[in-house]
Amino acid sequence: MTFTREPIMSNINREKWLISRRRALRGLGASIALPLLNCMIPSRMCAAEMIAKPRRSVFIYVPNGVNTLTWQIAKAGADYELTEPLRSLERHRKNMTPISGLHHPTGIGQAHACDKIWLTGAEVGEDRGAFRNTVSADQLMAEAVGHHTPFPSLELAITGGTLAWSRGGVPLPSDRKPSVIFDRLFGEPSGGKEKARRRLERRGSVLDLVLADARRLRRAIGGEDRLKLDEYLNAVHEVEGRTERADAWLDKPAPEVDSRTRSRLTRSIPDTSAGDYYKTVYDLMVLALRTDRTRVITCMSGSESRALALPEIGIKQTRHELSHHGGDPDKMQGLTRCDTFLTEQFSYFLDQLQSYREQGESLLDRTMVLFGSGMAYGHNHGNANLPIVLAGGKSMGLKHGRHIDYNLPKIGQYDLEDERGHYGICLRPVDDRARLSNLLLTLLQRMDVKTETFGDSVGAIAELVS
Repeated sequence: MTFTREPIMSNINREKWLISRRRALRGLGASIALPLLNCMIPSRMCAAEMIAKPRRSVFIYVPNGVNTLTWQIAKAGADYELTEPLRSLERHRKNMTPISGLHHPTGIGQAHACDKIWLTGAEVGEDRGAFRNTVSADQLMAEAVGHHTPFPSLELAITGGTLAWSRGGVPLPSDRKPSVIFDRLFGEPSGGKEKARRRLERRGSVLDLVLADARRLRRAIGGEDRLKLDEYLNAVHEVEGRTERADAWLDKPAPEVDSRTRSRLTRSIPDTSAGDYYKTVYDLMVLALRTDRTRVITCMSGSESRALALPEIGIKQTRHELSHHGGDPDKMQGLTRCDTFLTEQFSYFLDQLQSYREQGESLLDRTMVLFGSGMAYGHNHGNANLPIVLAGGKSMGLKHGRHIDYNLPKIGQYDLEDERGHYGICLRPVDDRARLSNLLLTLLQRMDVKTETFGDSVGAIAELVS
């Protein structure tokens, strides 16, 4: 799809101009009716683009890796057999692609930054040390399609953390309480629209003053301080952009949600009912996509240091505890059961996407969903051979139905009875060019992000593109 833009004024400048004119007229108490001009179309797109199919992406993170001995699919190609933790995905076989052998070169040997770089591939530096992240793939997608929706992206978490990082390397906070998520998506602004608009205008005025002061300060400080100030200014600019977008969408009412659905999605759910909690968050994600409140979602099913225990299936330890099993058979079995549980919740999410139709296609056909981890296994912090499943996006040019494996061409076959041998594959990449950034680049291009590179990518994955 080719984007056509007005030659005189860019989308961003046109939006700023419209907002400034609206504020100016409001300040003068003036009101005038104008015909619908091309520049007023909310999507700011030509007619061909307005009827184009929406493109969507969802990223779901699994913390602490998996029990790779029971997760690993042993055969590549179309006639692969799903392993025990993945068996619930059998019904989605034609709409998904498991991938083995991917890694982030910058993440090898890193224990505590896996989730932070999963969608960025940034250089970590010393483990546990501070590092400056880069922009995440989801945020580049949000920049490309975010002007279509009230929320350019949605950041969610089951137990905390975030996958989304701004261009300035700043983490975007996640919402995790279903009632808060619902109210943000579908609730009326606190105090009404006019009060909300006044709050946004005050925020805009404050940001203008902050930017003016910061620019004056920048001329009087040294190089190192200037870099820090630039990071701060980038963050301020991002807040400014979100403020302007919020103002632009304020007059467009949120879709109506029936009282039964509202009640179900806003009730309080205890952590001990993890299955209900996951399904509720996934239902909220589907509703946000169906109603076009956003087209880009990230969801942390847990951070590396904290994820829900699963007492409802007899697992009292946290996922972090289970991942550091030290070879204990009971813990390893518990980790496999936890892997199975998380995959079943993911399969439920795909069920819901598959069940909704949009102009003759399923919502899943128009949504790419990446499910996986930045760690292969937690026992020795192996960061190669990452567990990855890609689903959906057929109408966006993705093709599925086979297991893509970058290990087997070099090792011949897996020996899952040899724990140390298989753990070696998960500690050191078999194929150095099999990079997670290649997959992220492929997804970026499917979302019409105009780029030939991402992070340390060496090229898109041709096997995934029809």
